[in-house]
Amino acid sequence: MKFAIISDIHGNLEALENVLRDIEKEGAEKIHFLGDAVGYGCSPNECVKLIKDHCEIKLLGNHDYAALGLEAVENFNQMAQISIEWTQEKLSKQSSAILADFEMESDFLDFHLVHASPGEPEQWHYILTTAQAKRHFENFSQAVCFVGHSHMPVIFNIDSEGQIVKSSKMELERVPERRYIINVGSVGQPRDGDPRACYIMVDTESGKIYYRRVDYDIMKAQEKMKKANMPNFLVDRIAVGH
Repeated sequence: MKFAIISDIHGNLEALENVLRDIEKEGAEKIHFLGDAVGYGCSPNECVKLIKDHCEIKLLGNHDYAALGLEAVENFNQMAQISIEWTQEKLSKQSSAILADFEMESDFLDFHLVHASPGEPEQWHYILTTAQAKRHFENFSQAVCFVGHSHMPVIFNIDSEGQIVKSSKMELERVPERRYIINVGSVGQPRDGDPRACYIMVDTESGKIYYRRVDYDIMKAQEKMKKANMPNFLVDRIAVGH
């Protein structure tokens, strides 16, 4: 089976549409979504609908949580607060109802799926270092945990001795005696210096897990943000991937 994992779309319809086309070209049988459908970008309702229509597992991210009024916007930085408040005004009742049905975490085959971390998923912990990864390897039993949240595509793997290796490789073949925490990157808000949309493909037969980078119309997404009077910082960052 081949399936795709996408995350952190953040209202970027142009990126999501092109990623869905690429996923179809790659021959994925299923798509799973790790959260943050909305926030920053200015097509929240369209993105929520596409996620509902195309994804099997659908998880909540912290921006979705805040857009639903389940977390105070004061917990976010000023730029994020502006985008969340805008999203709350524009999000339709139908979209809110769809988001409200999303889960916090889920399992699929021997994979654990969560937005931020397998330990205290509602606290939105980041996993950026080997020390952080070490703590979270204790919080799931599956061979692989897929996460999003940081928008940084990175792979942590741990051996039977507890040694952890951090890697930025674009492809891996699973080793049976190792376990993995894999950040799938971001569709709509990459922050690794590459502005192209990012997602993960999994081939269960070969054991391969690989990243895909997809070009999209960044200027069109930016124009929507400018029209909505989003801060220039948020508009500019999607063009540079930071």
